[in-house]
Amino acid sequence: MVKTMELTEQKLNEYEELLRNFVKDNIQAVMKNPRSFIRYPFIDPGSVYDGNVWDWDTYWSVYGLFNLADTLQDKDVKEKLIVHAKGNVQNFFDHQLEDGYIPMMIEVGEWKEPYLNMKHKEGVLMNMHKPFLCSQICLISDYISDYSWMEKYLEGIRKYFACYDRYYFFENCGLYVWCDDIMIGMDNDPATFGRPKFSTANIYLNSFMCTELKAAEHIFRQFNQESEAKAFAEKRRKLIDAIQNECWDRRDKFFYSADVDIKTRTFDWFHQGLGVFWKTLPIKVRVWSGFIPMYAKIATPEQAEAMVSHIFDDETFGSPFGVTALAKDEKMFDLSATNNPSNWLGPIWVVANYVVFRGLMNYGYKKEAQILCERTLKLLGSDLEKTGNLHEYYNPFDGEPIMNGGFINWNVLALNMLDEIRGKAPVQDL
Repeated sequence: MVKTMELTEQKLNEYEELLRNFVKDNIQAVMKNPRSFIRYPFIDPGSVYDGNVWDWDTYWSVYGLFNLADTLQDKDVKEKLIVHAKGNVQNFFDHQLEDGYIPMMIEVGEWKEPYLNMKHKEGVLMNMHKPFLCSQICLISDYISDYSWMEKYLEGIRKYFACYDRYYFFENCGLYVWCDDIMIGMDNDPATFGRPKFSTANIYLNSFMCTELKAAEHIFRQFNQESEAKAFAEKRRKLIDAIQNECWDRRDKFFYSADVDIKTRTFDWFHQGLGVFWKTLPIKVRVWSGFIPMYAKIATPEQAEAMVSHIFDDETFGSPFGVTALAKDEKMFDLSATNNPSNWLGPIWVVANYVVFRGLMNYGYKKEAQILCERTLKLLGSDLEKTGNLHEYYNPFDGEPIMNGGFINWNVLALNMLDEIRGKAPVQDL
Protein backbone atom coordinates (compact mmCIF):
# COMPACT_ATOMS: atom_id res chain seq x y z
CA MET A 1 0.00 0.00 0.00
CA VAL A 2 1.17 3.54 -0.72
CA LYS A 3 0.35 6.47 1.48
CA THR A 4 -1.58 9.38 0.00
CA MET A 5 0.39 12.18 1.69
CA GLU A 6 4.16 12.03 2.06
CA LEU A 7 4.71 15.76 2.64
CA THR A 8 2.94 18.05 5.07
CA GLU A 9 0.73 20.62 3.40
CA GLN A 10 3.05 23.35 4.63
CA LYS A 11 6.17 21.72 3.21
CA LEU A 12 4.41 20.99 -0.05
CA ASN A 13 3.50 24.67 -0.37
CA GLU A 14 7.05 25.74 0.48
CA TYR A 15 8.56 23.51 -2.19
CA GLU A 16 5.97 24.63 -4.72
CA GLU A 17 6.78 28.29 -4.10
CA LEU A 18 10.51 27.62 -4.30
CA LEU A 19 10.15 25.84 -7.61
CA ARG A 20 7.74 28.32 -9.20
CA ASN A 21 9.97 31.24 -8.25
CA PHE A 22 13.07 29.45 -9.51
CA VAL A 23 11.50 28.78 -12.90
CA LYS A 24 10.19 32.34 -13.24
CA ASP A 25 13.62 33.73 -12.34
CA ASN A 26 15.41 31.51 -14.86
CA ILE A 27 12.97 31.18 -17.74
CA GLN A 28 14.70 33.76 -19.89
CA ALA A 29 18.08 32.09 -19.36
CA VAL A 30 17.05 29.09 -21.46
CA MET A 31 15.54 31.13 -24.31
CA LYS A 32 18.46 31.66 -26.67
CA ASN A 33 18.95 33.92 -29.66
CA PRO A 34 20.04 32.65 -33.09
CA ARG A 35 23.73 31.86 -33.55
CA SER A 36 25.80 30.66 -36.49
CA PHE A 37 23.68 28.21 -38.54
CA ILE A 38 20.99 28.07 -35.83
CA ARG A 39 18.94 30.76 -37.54
CA TYR A 40 15.87 30.89 -35.27
CA PRO A 41 15.42 31.55 -31.55
CA PHE A 42 15.31 28.36 -29.50
CA ILE A 43 15.11 26.86 -26.01
CA ASP A 44 17.96 24.84 -24.53
CA PRO A 45 18.03 22.68 -21.38
CA GLY A 46 20.48 24.88 -19.47
CA SER A 47 23.57 23.60 -17.63
CA VAL A 48 26.22 22.03 -19.88
CA TYR A 49 23.78 22.00 -22.80
CA ASP A 50 23.92 25.75 -23.36
CA GLY A 51 23.40 26.63 -27.01
CA ASN A 52 22.21 23.20 -28.18
CA VAL A 53 18.85 22.50 -29.81
CA TRP A 54 17.64 19.03 -28.78
CA ASP A 55 14.58 17.18 -30.03
CA TRP A 56 12.68 15.75 -27.06
CA ASP A 57 14.28 18.24 -24.65
CA THR A 58 12.73 21.20 -26.48
CA TYR A 59 9.37 19.40 -26.52
CA TRP A 60 9.33 18.91 -22.76
CA SER A 61 10.62 22.43 -22.11
CA VAL A 62 7.72 23.85 -24.10
CA TYR A 63 5.32 21.42 -22.41
CA GLY A 64 6.38 22.62 -18.98
CA LEU A 65 6.76 26.32 -19.72
CA PHE A 66 3.42 26.62 -21.54
CA ASN A 67 1.77 25.27 -18.40
CA LEU A 68 3.23 28.23 -16.49
CA ALA A 69 2.81 30.87 -19.20
CA ASP A 70 -0.52 32.18 -17.92
CA THR A 71 1.05 32.89 -14.52
CA LEU A 72 3.81 35.05 -15.99
CA GLN A 73 3.36 38.71 -15.15
CA ASP A 74 5.48 39.95 -18.03
CA LYS A 75 3.50 39.75 -21.28
CA ASP A 76 6.69 40.19 -23.30
CA VAL A 77 8.18 37.04 -21.75
CA LYS A 78 5.07 35.05 -22.66
CA GLU A 79 5.23 36.25 -26.27
CA LYS A 80 8.96 35.55 -26.36
CA LEU A 81 8.29 32.01 -25.18
CA ILE A 82 5.98 31.40 -28.14
CA VAL A 83 8.56 32.77 -30.59
CA HIS A 84 11.28 30.52 -29.16
CA ALA A 85 8.97 27.49 -29.11
CA LYS A 86 8.22 28.01 -32.80
CA GLY A 87 11.93 28.52 -33.37
CA ASN A 88 12.67 25.03 -32.03
CA VAL A 89 10.57 23.53 -34.84
CA GLN A 90 11.80 25.99 -37.45
CA ASN A 91 15.43 25.18 -36.70
CA PHE A 92 14.89 21.46 -37.22
CA PHE A 93 13.05 21.92 -40.51
CA ASP A 94 15.75 24.40 -41.54
CA HIS A 95 18.23 21.53 -41.42
CA GLN A 96 16.08 18.79 -42.92
CA LEU A 97 17.92 16.95 -45.69
CA GLU A 98 16.45 16.01 -49.06
CA ASP A 99 15.67 12.43 -48.01
CA GLY A 100 13.68 13.72 -45.04
CA TYR A 101 16.37 13.16 -42.42
CA ILE A 102 16.30 15.61 -39.48
CA PRO A 103 19.07 15.52 -36.87
CA MET A 104 18.38 14.78 -33.21
CA MET A 105 20.45 17.73 -32.10
CA ILE A 106 21.82 20.92 -33.60
CA GLU A 107 25.08 22.10 -32.07
CA VAL A 108 27.24 24.93 -33.28
CA GLY A 109 30.88 23.93 -33.65
CA GLU A 110 33.76 24.23 -36.04
CA TRP A 111 31.69 22.79 -38.89
CA LYS A 112 29.27 24.64 -41.19
CA GLU A 113 26.17 22.55 -40.56
CA PRO A 114 24.90 20.13 -37.89
CA TYR A 115 27.43 17.35 -37.31
CA LEU A 116 24.79 14.63 -37.65
CA ASN A 117 23.79 15.98 -41.05
CA MET A 118 27.41 15.92 -42.19
CA LYS A 119 27.72 12.25 -41.20
CA HIS A 120 24.41 11.39 -42.88
CA LYS A 121 25.55 12.99 -46.11
CA GLU A 122 28.72 10.89 -45.93
CA GLY A 123 26.53 7.80 -45.92
CA VAL A 124 26.87 7.10 -42.21
CA LEU A 125 23.33 6.29 -41.12
CA MET A 126 22.55 7.94 -37.79
CA ASN A 127 19.52 8.09 -35.55
CA MET A 128 17.18 10.91 -36.55
CA HIS A 129 14.94 13.38 -34.71
CA LYS A 130 13.03 11.42 -32.10
CA PRO A 131 9.23 11.25 -32.54
CA PHE A 132 8.42 14.58 -30.92
CA LEU A 133 8.40 16.93 -33.92
CA CYS A 134 4.67 16.83 -34.75
CA SER A 135 3.90 16.63 -31.05
CA GLN A 136 5.69 19.93 -30.46
CA ILE A 137 3.92 21.50 -33.45
CA CYS A 138 0.58 20.55 -31.89
CA LEU A 139 1.61 21.88 -28.47
CA ILE A 140 2.43 25.27 -29.96
CA SER A 141 -0.39 25.51 -32.48
CA ASP A 142 -3.12 24.45 -30.08
CA TYR A 143 -1.77 26.81 -27.42
CA ILE A 144 -1.96 29.81 -29.77
CA SER A 145 -5.02 28.45 -31.64
CA ASP A 146 -3.24 28.83 -34.96
CA TYR A 147 -1.74 26.24 -37.30
CA SER A 148 -1.15 28.57 -40.23
CA TRP A 149 2.48 29.25 -39.28
CA MET A 150 3.47 25.67 -40.01
CA GLU A 151 1.52 24.98 -43.22
CA LYS A 152 4.72 25.34 -45.22
CA TYR A 153 6.17 22.39 -43.30
CA LEU A 154 3.54 19.84 -44.35
CA GLU A 155 5.79 18.42 -47.06
CA GLY A 156 8.63 18.29 -44.55
CA ILE A 157 6.43 16.23 -42.23
CA ARG A 158 5.66 13.80 -45.05
CA LYS A 159 9.36 13.41 -45.78
CA TYR A 160 10.16 13.03 -42.07
CA PHE A 161 7.87 10.01 -41.72
CA ALA A 162 9.01 8.62 -45.08
CA CYS A 163 12.59 8.77 -43.81
CA TYR A 164 11.61 6.89 -40.65
CA ASP A 165 9.90 4.23 -42.77
CA ARG A 166 12.81 3.95 -45.20
CA TYR A 167 15.61 3.51 -42.68
CA TYR A 168 14.18 2.51 -39.31
CA PHE A 169 11.03 0.45 -39.89
CA PHE A 170 11.06 -3.37 -39.77
CA GLU A 171 8.07 -4.46 -41.80
CA ASN A 172 8.43 -8.07 -40.68
CA CYS A 173 7.37 -7.20 -37.13
CA GLY A 174 5.79 -3.79 -37.71
CA LEU A 175 8.08 -1.94 -35.28
CA TYR A 176 10.60 0.90 -35.50
CA VAL A 177 14.23 0.36 -34.51
CA TRP A 178 17.09 2.56 -33.42
CA CYS A 179 20.10 2.66 -35.71
CA ASP A 180 22.38 2.47 -32.66
CA ASP A 181 22.62 3.86 -29.13
CA ILE A 182 23.82 7.36 -30.06
CA MET A 183 21.64 10.18 -28.65
CA ILE A 184 18.56 8.01 -28.14
CA GLY A 185 17.39 10.14 -25.20
CA MET A 186 17.90 7.35 -22.66
CA ASP A 187 21.55 7.21 -23.57
CA ASN A 188 22.66 3.93 -21.96
CA ASP A 189 19.37 2.06 -21.87
CA PRO A 190 20.59 -1.58 -21.74
CA ALA A 191 17.93 -2.60 -24.26
CA THR A 192 19.86 -0.65 -26.91
CA PHE A 193 23.22 0.46 -25.44
CA GLY A 194 26.11 -1.61 -26.75
CA ARG A 195 23.93 -3.82 -28.94
CA PRO A 196 24.25 -4.35 -32.72
CA LYS A 197 22.98 -1.68 -35.08
CA PHE A 198 19.33 -1.91 -36.12
CA SER A 199 18.63 -4.75 -33.69
CA THR A 200 16.43 -3.06 -31.07
CA ALA A 201 12.79 -2.11 -31.46
CA ASN A 202 12.83 0.03 -28.34
CA ILE A 203 9.56 0.41 -26.45
CA TYR A 204 10.44 4.09 -25.90
CA LEU A 205 10.75 4.75 -29.64
CA ASN A 206 7.61 2.85 -30.61
CA SER A 207 5.38 4.17 -27.82
CA PHE A 208 6.26 7.79 -28.52
CA MET A 209 5.88 7.11 -32.25
CA CYS A 210 2.23 6.32 -31.49
CA THR A 211 1.77 9.79 -29.97
CA GLU A 212 3.68 11.31 -32.90
CA LEU A 213 1.43 9.63 -35.47
CA LYS A 214 -1.62 10.87 -33.59
CA ALA A 215 -0.18 14.40 -33.68
CA ALA A 216 0.44 14.09 -37.43
CA GLU A 217 -3.15 12.98 -37.95
CA HIS A 218 -4.31 16.05 -36.02
CA ILE A 219 -2.08 18.40 -38.04
CA PHE A 220 -3.28 17.20 -41.44
CA ARG A 221 -6.91 17.47 -40.34
CA GLN A 222 -6.33 21.18 -39.66
CA PHE A 223 -5.68 21.59 -43.38
CA ASN A 224 -8.53 19.32 -44.52
CA GLN A 225 -6.08 16.66 -45.67
CA GLU A 226 -8.47 13.92 -44.60
CA SER A 227 -6.98 11.07 -46.63
CA GLU A 228 -3.52 11.66 -45.17
CA ALA A 229 -4.95 12.08 -41.68
CA LYS A 230 -6.65 8.70 -42.02
CA ALA A 231 -3.43 7.15 -43.28
CA PHE A 232 -1.59 8.31 -40.16
CA ALA A 233 -4.42 6.98 -37.99
CA GLU A 234 -4.22 3.59 -39.70
CA LYS A 235 -0.45 3.56 -39.37
CA ARG A 236 -0.83 4.23 -35.65
CA ARG A 237 -3.39 1.43 -35.27
CA LYS A 238 -1.05 -1.07 -36.90
CA LEU A 239 1.85 0.08 -34.72
CA ILE A 240 -0.24 -0.37 -31.56
CA ASP A 241 -1.09 -3.90 -32.68
CA ALA A 242 2.60 -4.63 -33.23
CA ILE A 243 3.53 -3.28 -29.80
CA GLN A 244 0.86 -5.41 -28.20
CA ASN A 245 1.95 -8.52 -30.11
CA GLU A 246 5.71 -8.13 -29.77
CA CYS A 247 6.40 -6.03 -26.65
CA TRP A 248 3.81 -7.00 -24.02
CA ASP A 249 4.97 -9.89 -21.87
CA ARG A 250 1.95 -11.84 -20.58
CA ARG A 251 3.98 -13.61 -17.93
CA ASP A 252 5.80 -10.60 -16.45
CA LYS A 253 2.92 -8.17 -17.08
CA PHE A 254 5.30 -5.59 -18.50
CA PHE A 255 6.23 -3.94 -21.82
CA TYR A 256 9.74 -4.75 -23.05
CA SER A 257 11.85 -3.63 -25.98
CA ALA A 258 12.29 -6.32 -28.63
CA ASP A 259 15.25 -7.81 -30.47
CA VAL A 260 14.42 -7.84 -34.19
CA ASP A 261 17.61 -9.56 -35.38
CA ILE A 262 15.74 -12.84 -35.71
CA LYS A 263 16.22 -15.24 -38.61
CA THR A 264 17.10 -18.84 -39.29
CA ARG A 265 20.89 -19.15 -39.59
CA THR A 266 21.55 -21.91 -42.09
CA PHE A 267 24.80 -23.70 -42.88
CA ASP A 268 25.20 -26.18 -45.71
CA TRP A 269 22.49 -28.83 -45.24
CA PHE A 270 21.97 -28.05 -41.56
CA HIS A 271 18.84 -26.30 -40.26
CA GLN A 272 16.71 -27.12 -43.26
CA GLY A 273 13.74 -28.18 -41.13
CA LEU A 274 11.55 -25.97 -39.01
CA GLY A 275 12.97 -22.47 -39.13
CA VAL A 276 12.54 -19.43 -36.90
CA PHE A 277 8.89 -18.46 -37.14
CA TRP A 278 8.76 -15.85 -34.36
CA LYS A 279 9.35 -12.23 -35.33
CA THR A 280 11.15 -10.87 -32.27
CA LEU A 281 12.59 -11.85 -28.90
CA PRO A 282 11.84 -9.78 -25.78
CA ILE A 283 14.79 -7.95 -24.27
CA LYS A 284 13.84 -8.68 -20.69
CA VAL A 285 15.39 -5.72 -18.96
CA ARG A 286 12.94 -3.72 -16.88
CA VAL A 287 13.38 -0.08 -17.82
CA TRP A 288 11.09 2.82 -16.89
CA SER A 289 10.17 3.10 -20.57
CA GLY A 290 8.00 0.03 -20.09
CA PHE A 291 5.44 2.41 -18.58
CA ILE A 292 5.31 4.74 -21.61
CA PRO A 293 2.40 2.80 -23.20
CA MET A 294 0.27 4.14 -20.32
CA TYR A 295 1.33 7.70 -21.21
CA ALA A 296 0.61 7.03 -24.89
CA LYS A 297 -2.77 5.49 -23.96
CA ILE A 298 -2.03 2.31 -25.86
CA ALA A 299 -2.03 -0.07 -22.87
CA THR A 300 -5.27 -1.85 -22.07
CA PRO A 301 -6.90 -1.11 -18.69
CA GLU A 302 -5.91 -4.61 -17.57
CA GLN A 303 -2.29 -4.04 -18.56
CA ALA A 304 -2.22 -0.70 -16.76
CA GLU A 305 -3.62 -2.28 -13.60
CA ALA A 306 -0.92 -4.96 -13.69
CA MET A 307 1.88 -2.40 -14.13
CA VAL A 308 0.88 -0.02 -11.35
CA SER A 309 2.34 -2.30 -8.69
CA HIS A 310 5.76 -2.15 -10.37
CA ILE A 311 5.90 1.62 -9.95
CA PHE A 312 5.90 1.50 -6.15
CA ASP A 313 7.76 -1.79 -5.64
CA ASP A 314 10.79 -0.98 -3.47
CA GLU A 315 12.65 -3.95 -4.94
CA THR A 316 12.33 -2.64 -8.49
CA PHE A 317 11.28 0.91 -9.48
CA GLY A 318 10.02 2.38 -6.21
CA SER A 319 11.96 5.26 -4.64
CA PRO A 320 11.07 7.97 -2.10
CA PHE A 321 11.82 10.40 -4.94
CA GLY A 322 9.99 8.83 -7.86
CA VAL A 323 10.71 6.08 -10.35
CA THR A 324 14.19 4.69 -10.96
CA ALA A 325 15.26 4.73 -14.60
CA LEU A 326 16.18 1.05 -14.35
CA ALA A 327 14.77 -1.52 -11.94
CA LYS A 328 17.01 -1.88 -8.90
CA ASP A 329 17.24 -5.65 -9.23
CA GLU A 330 18.78 -5.49 -12.72
CA LYS A 331 22.48 -6.34 -12.79
CA MET A 332 23.23 -3.17 -14.80
CA PHE A 333 21.83 -0.89 -12.06
CA ASP A 334 24.42 1.84 -11.50
CA LEU A 335 24.48 5.43 -10.23
CA SER A 336 27.76 6.69 -11.69
CA ALA A 337 28.06 10.34 -12.63
CA THR A 338 28.49 10.26 -16.40
CA ASN A 339 27.74 12.50 -19.34
CA ASN A 340 27.73 11.49 -23.01
CA PRO A 341 26.30 9.00 -22.39
CA SER A 342 24.16 10.30 -19.56
CA ASN A 343 23.29 7.71 -16.93
CA TRP A 344 19.85 6.08 -17.23
CA LEU A 345 20.85 2.96 -15.29
CA GLY A 346 19.01 3.83 -12.10
CA PRO A 347 19.03 7.56 -11.23
CA ILE A 348 15.84 9.57 -10.91
CA TRP A 349 14.98 11.66 -13.97
CA VAL A 350 12.06 14.05 -13.60
CA VAL A 351 10.90 13.46 -17.17
CA ALA A 352 10.45 9.76 -16.35
CA ASN A 353 8.53 10.71 -13.20
CA TYR A 354 6.19 12.89 -15.25
CA VAL A 355 5.58 10.36 -18.02
CA VAL A 356 4.72 7.67 -15.45
CA PHE A 357 2.59 10.19 -13.52
CA ARG A 358 0.64 11.09 -16.66
CA GLY A 359 0.16 7.42 -17.42
CA LEU A 360 -1.33 6.87 -13.97
CA MET A 361 -3.68 9.81 -14.45
CA ASN A 362 -4.71 8.53 -17.89
CA TYR A 363 -5.98 5.30 -16.35
CA GLY A 364 -7.63 6.80 -13.28
CA TYR A 365 -4.93 6.12 -10.66
CA LYS A 366 -5.03 9.60 -9.17
CA LYS A 367 -4.05 8.57 -5.64
CA GLU A 368 -0.92 6.86 -6.94
CA ALA A 369 -0.20 9.82 -9.23
CA GLN A 370 -0.39 12.15 -6.25
CA ILE A 371 2.27 10.11 -4.47
CA LEU A 372 4.56 10.44 -7.47
CA CYS A 373 3.87 14.18 -7.63
CA GLU A 374 4.76 14.67 -3.96
CA ARG A 375 7.91 12.60 -4.26
CA THR A 376 9.05 14.69 -7.23
CA LEU A 377 8.37 17.96 -5.40
CA LYS A 378 10.29 16.65 -2.41
CA LEU A 379 13.23 15.81 -4.66
CA LEU A 380 13.43 19.21 -6.38
CA GLY A 381 12.35 21.28 -3.39
CA SER A 382 15.05 19.82 -1.16
CA ASP A 383 17.63 20.40 -3.91
CA LEU A 384 16.64 24.06 -4.10
CA GLU A 385 16.78 24.34 -0.32
CA LYS A 386 20.26 22.86 -0.14
CA THR A 387 21.92 24.13 -3.32
CA GLY A 388 19.67 26.87 -4.67
CA ASN A 389 19.73 25.02 -7.97
CA LEU A 390 18.30 22.08 -9.92
CA HIS A 391 20.27 19.20 -11.40
CA GLU A 392 19.92 16.81 -14.32
CA TYR A 393 19.48 13.55 -12.41
CA TYR A 394 19.43 12.31 -8.84
CA ASN A 395 20.30 9.47 -6.47
CA PRO A 396 17.13 7.40 -5.88
CA PHE A 397 18.09 6.46 -2.31
CA ASP A 398 18.87 9.83 -0.73
CA GLY A 399 17.69 12.34 -3.37
CA GLU A 400 21.14 13.91 -3.68
CA PRO A 401 21.96 15.45 -7.07
CA ILE A 402 24.40 13.43 -9.15
CA MET A 403 25.55 15.98 -11.72
CA ASN A 404 24.92 19.01 -13.96
CA GLY A 405 23.64 21.84 -11.81
CA GLY A 406 21.67 24.54 -13.61
CA PHE A 407 19.62 22.00 -15.55
CA ILE A 408 16.06 23.34 -15.98
CA ASN A 409 14.41 21.68 -18.99
CA TRP A 410 11.94 18.95 -17.98
CA ASN A 411 12.43 19.58 -14.25
CA VAL A 412 9.66 22.14 -14.77
CA LEU A 413 7.26 19.21 -15.24
CA ALA A 414 7.01 18.82 -11.46
CA LEU A 415 4.70 21.84 -11.56
CA ASN A 416 2.64 20.28 -14.35
CA MET A 417 2.13 17.32 -12.04
CA LEU A 418 0.94 19.51 -9.18
CA ASP A 419 -1.41 21.52 -11.39
CA GLU A 420 -2.87 18.42 -13.00
CA ILE A 421 -3.53 16.81 -9.59
CA ARG A 422 -5.52 19.96 -8.78
CA GLY A 423 -7.63 19.50 -11.89
CA LYS A 424 -5.86 21.46 -14.63
CA ALA A 425 -5.87 19.75 -18.03
CA PRO A 426 -2.47 18.48 -19.22
CA VAL A 427 -0.86 20.77 -21.78
CA GLN A 428 -1.12 18.07 -24.46
CA ASP A 429 -4.93 18.15 -24.14
CA LEU A 430 -5.36 21.92 -24.35
